[in-house]
Parts: sequence; structure tokens; C-alpha cells
Amino acid sequence: MSERRLLVLCYFFPPLAGGGVHRVLSFVRHLPAHGWACTVVCAGPEDYWVRDATLEADVPADTEVIRVAGGSAIAAWLRGPGAREGAGRRRGGRFAMLRAAADWTLLPDSYAGWARRARATAARRLSRGGIDALLTSSPPDSVHLAGLALARGGARPWIADFRDPWIGSHFRTPPTPWHAGRQRASERSVVGGADLVLAASATHADDLRAMRDGAGTPLARHVEHLPNGFEPAGAASAAADPPPGTFTLVFTGTLSLMPDTRDFLDALARFLARRPDARARIAVRLAGPYDLDDEDRARALGVADVVSFPGPLDRAATRALQRRADLLLLWKPRGAGYRTMVPGKLYEYLDAGRPMLALLDANDEAGALAARGGAELVAPGAPDALAAALERRFDAWAARGRTPDARPAWLDAHSRGALAGRLAGLLDSMTGARA
Repeated sequence: MSERRLLVLCYFFPPLAGGGVHRVLSFVRHLPAHGWACTVVCAGPEDYWVRDATLEADVPADTEVIRVAGGSAIAAWLRGPGAREGAGRRRGGRFAMLRAAADWTLLPDSYAGWARRARATAARRLSRGGIDALLTSSPPDSVHLAGLALARGGARPWIADFRDPWIGSHFRTPPTPWHAGRQRASERSVVGGADLVLAASATHADDLRAMRDGAGTPLARHVEHLPNGFEPAGAASAAADPPPGTFTLVFTGTLSLMPDTRDFLDALARFLARRPDARARIAVRLAGPYDLDDEDRARALGVADVVSFPGPLDRAATRALQRRADLLLLWKPRGAGYRTMVPGKLYEYLDAGRPMLALLDANDEAGALAARGGAELVAPGAPDALAAALERRFDAWAARGRTPDARPAWLDAHSRGALAGRLAGLLDSMTGARA
């Protein structure tokens, strides 16, 4: 098959890290095997508070990467005095206040200024030729408005890829009805303007298909559910091993601004208060970007000797820690809008094959998927129930030792290589590619 080229417009790309990076990176990594090279227009290498330079090794050498540095509120904050308390750490209350201020003044999000500059950069690259399709991937949602402008200028076909639903309409409450109307109108213009809409969760895909215009006609031309999936882990490493004979609980991923991080610490303290004999045999590793407030809370609750916050780890260390766990912990942001969110780390957890305790609603897509993979679900916001589950899991481990790995066979269809092949097939059908 003759090679075609996809222009990807996104903010998050290596060496930036965090949950938003891996989906686009998997497209760029695996699409060339299906006849699609990639050009990426993305943020600068210092424009996010979480980074992992090891991810750059997964970017194919012939990928064209065009960086647009600065221009977003997060980039400006990172360049300000005293912004960095440490890699992957921040004061959650201060950041929440800044984000709330941005909701008033920056639409659709605090990356809008960057997106306008990135749109101009992408337009210049398109004018040079050799681009067969355009894909924008959010968050931030402002990249889709850039894609809409480029598509109106002739950049077709255009694929709008939603890793999460539109932030300003679903995850955060707009400060006024005027803001809410602007967010809804922007979301609808993108959904109606794209040639193909991709959604990382089936629930969100259904919501997008249900969107109608004033005449009752579906807004979206074509919607596909394309899960986040996972990259198969490499050889196991012993680098993250706690001492032998330790019941190891592990969370990997974003902890910042997560109420369940606080609830977990409360539940752990309640469990250890009832069972002081367990304290010397438990190690908790909460690995990922986190709020210093949670570290303070662990000290105040008297569990700092048991809990560690190593911050963001590189991918290899993260996967090693997942596979070392005796119990993997999973939670996600709360709220009705988050019912559509399936955390990318859930697929990695399932690939690790370790027991899982998930603070998820059984009626949510993520909860159903976790339960299908064998996880125990505990309702969010119930620290007493969580404390009881922790005690029960500890006693089972103390009685029987480490449980064997149990990786679900159906997970293979969710590898990122297989999912990139599905995307390539959609691109081929949209562009008339021929072998």
C-alpha cells in the first residue's frame, strides 16, 4: 500500500506525559505499519507539569513533529515564579482556583490561545501538501475548534477524536448560562462538522450519536467507539519491589484533584486503627501526579509511614509497579459527566493480571469493564466500606499469600496495535486508499 500521511493536532505529546499522551502516541507509533505516516503539531517540551522523556523512544524516527511552545495558561503558569513545587506535584487548592478563573475568561478552555497558534502552524504545514487527512485529539477541546477552522478551509477528511467528552459541558459547571451556551454551541459545531467522530468510551459514543440539530437530524455524520487500550508490558523489573512479606497496594495515574484519594487515605487509617498488627506488613504506593495536600493528609492521619507518593514514574517503572502489586487500586473523578470516562490505566491494570479494588459505580462503563476483568467494586464516597474491603483483602493475603496472575483473554483485542489497525482501516475508507 502506498504511504499516506495523517496530520495530528494535539497538545499532549512526548516528552509530555500523563494520561492524555498515550492514545495519540499509540496512533503515531502503530499507524506506519498500516501505511500511514504521521505529522504531529503539539505543545512545546516544557509545556506541562508532567513529563516522561522515555516515551520519546516510541515515536518513529520518520514522524514529523512540529512543536508550538507556550500560549496556554498551563504553560504560562509553569513559567511563572514558584509554580513548580517539584516534578509531578502541586498545591491542588491553588490550581483549582486558577482553573476556576480560566472557566470565566477562556473559552472553550485555558488552551485556547495555544490552539489558535497551533491552527496557524498546521495551516502552514497543510499548504505545503502531502497531507491526506487531519485528526484532532482532545482534551483540550480547543484543538477541535482549530480543526473545524482548518476543515472549513479545505482540510478534509477531518477526524475529531474525543479521549474524554467536552470538558466545559460535561466535567465542569460553566460559571453562567452564557458560558454554558457557548460551550454547548462549540461542542455541537465540532460534532456536526467532523467527517468522523471517535470516542474512547462506548457510553460517550452513544451520547454523540444521540445529538440532534433543531430539526431532529443526527448531528454526527459517523461515530466510532475506539477504546484507549494498552501497550503490552515488557519484561518484569524488580526495581519497584517493596520488602518481602509486604502486602503491596498500588495506584498509578493522576491523583491530583481526586476526592477518592482523600477517601482512600481515610479508609486506610480506619483499617489500621482497627488492625494495628497489619501496619508493619503493608506498603502503599500512590504513583503519579499528585497534590501536596494529599501528602499532608497522609501525615495528619498517621499513615505516612505506610503510604508513599513517588510522583510520576516512567512507563517501564509504572508497569513494573503494577505487576508487583498484591492489590491494584482504581478510581476516577466523580460526577455525572464522568460516567462516560474509562481510565486508560484500567486496561494496563487488566493486562497486569493482578487483583483489583475499584472505587467505581457498577452502572458506569468503567465499573462494568473492571468487574468483567475480575475487579471488586466499592461505591465511591464510602470510606467505611472501603476500609472493610482493605481489611478483607489483607486477611486473604495473610492466609494464602500472593494470588496468581489472571489476565482476561478478551483483552487482546484492546491492544493499541490492534486499535491503530482499526483506525487505519477507517482512514483508508475515508481517503480511498488502495493496496
